[in-house]
Amino acid sequence: MGATEEELPLVQLDASDAAAGLELSREAQWNQNEADWRFFLTKGAVYGMRDSASRLIATAALLPYTKREAWISMVLVTESWRRRGLATRLVDACLDAAMRLGLTTWLDATPAGAAVYGPLGFGPTIQLRRLRLARASTTAGSDLPQGRLGDFITCDINAMGFDRRDLLSELSRRSGSRLISTDDAMALVRDGRTARHIGPVFADHPENALALVAGIVASEPGAHLIDAVADHTVFLDGLMRAGWTMERSFQRMRFGRNIGPWGEPPFAVAGPEFG
Repeated sequence: MGATEEELPLVQLDASDAAAGLELSREAQWNQNEADWRFFLTKGAVYGMRDSASRLIATAALLPYTKREAWISMVLVTESWRRRGLATRLVDACLDAAMRLGLTTWLDATPAGAAVYGPLGFGPTIQLRRLRLARASTTAGSDLPQGRLGDFITCDINAMGFDRRDLLSELSRRSGSRLISTDDAMALVRDGRTARHIGPVFADHPENALALVAGIVASEPGAHLIDAVADHTVFLDGLMRAGWTMERSFQRMRFGRNIGPWGEPPFAVAGPEFG
């Protein structure tokens, strides 16, 4: 007889578990690639559970950004083990580790996840929408100017309220990544498992953000994903007129008492679940 969920030991994973973690992402149809998993496994604390056959069936990761802020991500449970409390146990492990380190934790939750995380002490901040543009090929456009990482990090700090330079530096220096800047907007483009991911995007006006996104997709073949703030209706409407389709919604949440208002977010933000 196999182990019950109460008997499954909770273990901390390492870089050798990247391929197994990627299988969970693939099953959930998330966009993480193996490089994303390796980053979390080497820079953060990733907790997991295995079944009686030693197969990885559930994960959750805690990634510290600063001495005060951290992100919980990669909360994944294989389908046959869902709705048994595994995700709650793993998120609790992340919260325990964060509390020991004095970290405030954030996460991006699906609607179903938000119902789980609320009772654990997470409160809502902003709503996000993930959109996809699927195209098999495109005609290469003009070259887009390269941005400066330092300026990009400064924009991100102003938008997020804390420093994610280690994450952004890692993503920007990967093979295939592009850091693009015009006079009016900046964006990072990187590889994902199923699509290129655009974001974060920073701009003074939604029209400038839309123009930069249009330039990016005109210069690259294949599918793209972007995560947008739900309140930015001009930006969202412009994307959908350009052929983007809504894929899913997310709720950004912060552990502890809601201390909003949260200020004016960027026109597009880094993807949920590191996706």
